[in-house]
Amino acid sequence: MTLRVGIIGFGLAGRVFHGALLAADPRFNVAAIVTSSPDRQTDARQRHPGADVVASPDQLFERADALDLVVLASPPMTHVALAKPAMDAGLAVVVDKPLCASASEAAELIDHAAAAGRPLTVFQNRRWDSDFLTLAGVVRAGELGEVRQLESRFERWKVGPAVDPSKPWRSESPDEAGGVVYDLGSHLIDQAIQLLGPVDEVHAEITSYGGAAGPDDGFLSLRHAGGGRSRLWMSSVAGQPGPRFRVLGSEGAFVSWGLDVQEAQLAAGMDPRDPAYGVPPEDCWPVVGAGDSAVALTPVRGDYPAFYAGVADALTSGGAMPVDPRDSAEVVRIIEEAHRGFVVRRV
Repeated sequence: MTLRVGIIGFGLAGRVFHGALLAADPRFNVAAIVTSSPDRQTDARQRHPGADVVASPDQLFERADALDLVVLASPPMTHVALAKPAMDAGLAVVVDKPLCASASEAAELIDHAAAAGRPLTVFQNRRWDSDFLTLAGVVRAGELGEVRQLESRFERWKVGPAVDPSKPWRSESPDEAGGVVYDLGSHLIDQAIQLLGPVDEVHAEITSYGGAAGPDDGFLSLRHAGGGRSRLWMSSVAGQPGPRFRVLGSEGAFVSWGLDVQEAQLAAGMDPRDPAYGVPPEDCWPVVGAGDSAVALTPVRGDYPAFYAGVADALTSGGAMPVDPRDSAEVVRIIEEAHRGFVVRRV
């Protein structure tokens, strides 16, 4: 069975992530793409010659009977308004992270999916980062003992124009799901919950250095119900990054450096089926152990294609989607709480 897909939005997410991953899986056919930009329309036709490229979501919904799945690669504030009519038209829906701007919207959308009887999932792709997959395996094997502290960073150097043309929503206010905590924090919080479980306390320090409405630097400290603590840094104004992961347990530690390679590989046009795809360089291999006994560990290959493999399995066999939207709703709740607790802006 070939699953016919419509992609709404053809910026960074729609072009680099969703479009490339869908095209690499033979169970999917990118049949329609929505973008109002003439340049992006031209790009979409070049990358997906068989797709029907249209200017508005309404034009896509008019031909919903020719589709099975819609991918929302549009700004977060549009997700609820676009997902509802898609589900009402009988389509399964993949939503890029963050799911939406508020916990109340997330609950509303999840309830709507249940009432419509349509599958809904969220592209929390960094569950399939090489370093996170490797770390999760180390924790499951008990190599760190009791995990006491997770330090996780997603830090970049994006000093320049206030608005990133690839993600203009990033510079909007937190009320509109803008800023670095909604953007990068959505990944870090989701990973922390997957590793250490539910969160019962949130402390945040969030700052805007660049003058845009949305914060560009943030720190969150999360207490997990199981006793562990996550400390998460996210920034687009970090001149030098810290360790990607530093995880401390009763029996040892896990440390890794550098961002997962898959985003850069997809942006450069690498086919996800290439044997080199998702393989980190040796100088980024994590270190595991304690003191002089710490050793480099061969990492698990990164695997963003596993997300869409899970979507295809769910839609063809009736199983569970790869990401439960309730997980992403909890991420949004924590982000909301973080912004309520502590916001500082500096021009």
